[in-house]
Amino acid sequence: MFLILIVCTQSAVAQERQPAIIICPGGSYCWHDMETEGTKVAEWLEQNGIKAFVLKYRVQGIFDYIMHTRYIYRGHRHPDALNDADQMLRWVRSHADSLGIDPKRVGMMGFSAGGHLVMSAAEFLEDKPAFVAPIYPVVTMHKPYVHKRSRRALLGEYGKRRKTMRDSLSLEKHVPADCPPVFLVNCKDDPVVKYQNSELLNSALTARGIRHRYIQYETGGHGFGASDEKGTAECRQWRTEFLRWMKENSFLHP
Repeated sequence: MFLILIVCTQSAVAQERQPAIIICPGGSYCWHDMETEGTKVAEWLEQNGIKAFVLKYRVQGIFDYIMHTRYIYRGHRHPDALNDADQMLRWVRSHADSLGIDPKRVGMMGFSAGGHLVMSAAEFLEDKPAFVAPIYPVVTMHKPYVHKRSRRALLGEYGKRRKTMRDSLSLEKHVPADCPPVFLVNCKDDPVVKYQNSELLNSALTARGIRHRYIQYETGGHGFGASDEKGTAECRQWRTEFLRWMKENSFLHP
């Protein structure tokens, strides 16, 4: 099952239909950073004329990760989170009229492992989001740049050892010709997810000729989300740049 949190500061039925963004917080596919990468992001988007939804997709759970319980029972693993993202996209679009949303401008934004999830939606779902914004995302499942905790939580204790599974969810290998526009951000001093993850994705998007913008900041680290305190003044510029990108690509009207 999945849970949605809708943050609405305006009337559900607006005179002009708004774009919408489904937010996927990070947490290594083990938990969710529901504040910095969830509700704070939703509040910021709502303040800028974008309907916001926070998706609590299925993850392994910290206890199950520590105790390796999936050696005993299945637990949560791929494709559970991707199925939740798919259902959420369909739900938002099916309720577009009552929510005052333009169904053609429903995108996704994700952080860290959530960035992997939204990019997976852009690559693997038949009914893709209109655009995606992976922020300091997990991308590859291969050494030397893999984020091992996310890989094990996503693939399972057995799956993480299988090359076919690692290949199938290494996003740099699967950018499709019909990939939606991408807004990609990371920091070179990220101590959690190696910055080369985003460089791999940027190279793959460029090779496929996908419309995208890639910003790499020198400082900011990891996990700053929409916080006004975490990260650095440099990396916190991403929010202004994202809104500018939305307008330039006609997803957000001036």
